[in-house]
Amino acid sequence: MLPMPARLTLLAAALLGIGAAPPAPEVPVIIGRYADLDACSTVVRVAGLDPRGDNYLSLRSRPSPKARELARLRPGQWLIACDDRGGGQWLGVLYDPTGKADCGTGSPVARRQPYRGPCASGWVARRFTEVIAG
Repeated sequence: MLPMPARLTLLAAALLGIGAAPPAPEVPVIIGRYADLDACSTVVRVAGLDPRGDNYLSLRSRPSPKARELARLRPGQWLIACDDRGGGQWLGVLYDPTGKADCGTGSPVARRQPYRGPCASGWVARRFTEVIAG
């Protein structure tokens, strides 16, 4: 068992979300649309934010502006777009908060299925992204 100070530090980190991926979305991001293509093949970046405003893009738990915020994405943050909803107004995206992990979507997936990690996933408003590749 960890000593009390270490347990308190871990508890504080968990409560503040430090060093942890955002929680899973309520509406899962679906990968594997085409059997002969990468599970997700479009890379976008956060763009078009008002620098005089909050200057972040909310990663949401479902495709709705009223959905719970899972994370705040900075301008220029690269995301992997895998899914869309709401007539294309919302993108289901993946990203690694640490910038170190491979999200595992660069190969075909045999059937459509919810993304299960290792990266964080959620929903962003498409109008605040621009396509980089794909």
